[in-house]
Order: sequence, then structure tokens, then C-alpha cells
Amino acid sequence: MKANKNVLLTSALLMSVVTFAQKDQIKSAEKALKKGNIQEVAQLLNEAEPLIANASEEEQGKYYYLREVVYMDAVDKKMDVAKNLSLAAKAAQKVIALEKKTGKKEHSDEMRKTITKVKEKLIDGAIEDSKAQKFNEGASKLYEAYQLDKKDTINLYYSSSFRLNAKDYDNALKELQELRKLKFTGKSKSFIATSVLTDKEEAFANKEDRDRSVKLKTHIKPREEVAQSKQGEIYKNIALILVQQKKTEEAKKIISEAKTLNPDDSSLALTEANLYLESNDFDMYKKLVSEILAKNPNDPDLLFNLGVVSANAKNKEDAETYYKKAIEVNPNYMNAYINLVALKLEAETPINAEMNKLGTSEKDNKRYEVLKAEKKKIYQSVIPLLVKALEVDPKNQDIGNTLMSVYGALEMSAEKKALKEKLGK
Repeated sequence: MKANKNVLLTSALLMSVVTFAQKDQIKSAEKALKKGNIQEVAQLLNEAEPLIANASEEEQGKYYYLREVVYMDAVDKKMDVAKNLSLAAKAAQKVIALEKKTGKKEHSDEMRKTITKVKEKLIDGAIEDSKAQKFNEGASKLYEAYQLDKKDTINLYYSSSFRLNAKDYDNALKELQELRKLKFTGKSKSFIATSVLTDKEEAFANKEDRDRSVKLKTHIKPREEVAQSKQGEIYKNIALILVQQKKTEEAKKIISEAKTLNPDDSSLALTEANLYLESNDFDMYKKLVSEILAKNPNDPDLLFNLGVVSANAKNKEDAETYYKKAIEVNPNYMNAYINLVALKLEAETPINAEMNKLGTSEKDNKRYEVLKAEKKKIYQSVIPLLVKALEVDPKNQDIGNTLMSVYGALEMSAEKKALKEKLGK
């Protein structure tokens, strides 16, 4: 029993020494901070770190406050900014949590300002990353900004968008599913007025600030702008990723759910039709397309998109029908002309492949002439489309070059020469 008491006494003395050492180092770090010696602060904190787990909550709060100061100083000096921003935010969060426990909120307000500052810097960093096409790095910053303030869900939305741009579909799906659970819509209202000084529109944080500026006559023409819901887009992207992962049935359920929430979103209906087309359920595809067209029979964008969907599914007959209908509704629909020409010219590929394999026998020569005639028909069929497209957009070099090539292939020298002069070549 005496031996056990001695062990306990020794342990108690050891803990007392450790606690004293912690307090001494933290006090020394506080003094170094007052003198502006950040390097010494960092060194003293490193010495205290192995012992901090056994410190009181009050001492831990002081420790993490000093850590936050060191990390933010490194950020200000542009030293490993991304890493130190993250560490500063975590230290600030610990200070707030510890001071909440102790009831001594000495640095909590300051730490909240730090978290806001870190969040702003992360968002600014993500914007710079996007300009440099570093979408994964930007997404990580945006997701971290969301973790710091989960009320600001728009950062999670933009993070998922960055992931999609980076083709990081697994992480994009996780973030999109989180947005779905949060029932995120992205709807927002902007309060705008035109500056008298610059004659440019400016956005205000709220209606009160905008109205105050109008009353002071520094701004005129107040208006409000409502951002459209992003819910349909979120569900659609979830479905597209699920399809890529061969989870078509799950994707169909997601789109069905999305249509219930957004009945007027034609892009969702189009995505659903595409899902059934890709799974070779042609009856359901036709049914859904009929429903879509019944609501918007003269929407050239919808008709064009149906053409794209059908072309992607190698359903060329339907694709050609929809492109032609889009042109009927809007004779100036440039993309419909381009896609229709491309669709028709695709038929040339297998013909060329077969022609290249032919020999010089009489049989092969006869087959060659048949294939040559088929190619001629294809070229002749695209001439009216290319001519009309060039009327719509006379400066379109791609259309002009394609038409010139077609004229050349058909040995239409006069037409080719006239077009060449017209294009200034």
C-alpha cells in the first residue's frame, strides 16, 4: 500500500511539473507576442505542443489563440498560404469551442473575424485557381470555406461545379448529393441600382442599403434581380454521373424526383428521355419526347437538344428530323445547320473505309463507282444547308471552308471560284 502511495505521489508531482512547464511556456509565448517576436512565439508553442493535451481548457484556449496568430502571420507573409489558412481556421474554431466551455470568451469575437477572413481568402484563392484552370485545388478551397460556414451553401454548390470541371466525378457526386439533402436551390435576390457617378449598375448587400443610397441620390433606377433555382441542374448532374457509373435505374429515380420538384424544367425531361434512350427503352423514350414536344412544340432550342440527344444515341434518323424541325421554326438557327451537316457527312466515313479496301478487279471497280455515287449524293445534300448557313453567318470560316471542300469534291469549279472570291481567299 505504501509503495502505491509513493507511485501516486510521484505521478502527481510529475503532472504538477508538466502543468507548470506548460503555463510557463504559454506565458513566455504571450510575452513574446507583445514584443512582436512571432518566431519566438512559434518556437515556444512547438515546445509546449507535446504537453498541451494534459493542460486545462483555459490554457488550451490560450495555446490555440497563439497558434492562430502564428498561422495568420505566415499567411500575411505569403508562406504556404493554403495550409496555414486551414490551420488558422481550425485553431480559431478550437479557441471558440474552449472559451464556450470555460465561459471566458476572451478571444472568441476575434476568432470569428479570423474565420470570416480565412473564408474570404479561400474564396478569393478559388477564383484565382479557376482562372488558371486549377479546378481541383479551387474546389478544395471552396469546400473548406463551406465547412467553416455551413450556412453559406453556395460555396458547396460552386465546389461541386469545380469538381465537374476537373472531371472529379466521385467527389462531385458526394457534394451534389449533399446539396440535394440540404434541398439547396441557390435562389437569391440581388438589390441593384445605377451609380450617378459612374453610370454603372451596382449590387447592394440588402434592400435597405440600396434604398438608402437612392434616397441620398447617389444612385438611381433601383431594381431587383432574382437568380433562378439551381435545383434542376443539381439533380441532372447527379443523374448524369450515375449513368456514367452504370447506375441507370438510380439515375431514373433521381430525375423523376427532380421533375416533381421542378415540373417546368424542360432540361430535366430531356435528360430523362435520354436515360431511356441510352438503356434502349425506345417506347418510353418516344412517350417522353412526345410529352416534351406537346408542351413546347415550337421551341427551337428544345428541338435542337432532342436532335443532339438522338445523335449521341446513334439514332440518326430522329436526330435529322429534330434538326430540320428546329430550322423550320427558326431558319437562322446556326447550330442546327452545323449539326445537320455534320450528321450527314458522318455517312461518308464507312464509305471511305470500304473504298480504301477495294482492289483493282472489275468487280471492285464497279463497287467503287457505286460508292463514289453515294458520296456524291451526300455532298449534294449538304450544299443547300451550307449555303443557307453562310447566308446566316457570312463570316463563318468553318462553314465557308466546308462548302468550298464540297464544291471541290464535286468538281464544281465555277462555284468554288466564286465562293473563294466571296470569302476573300
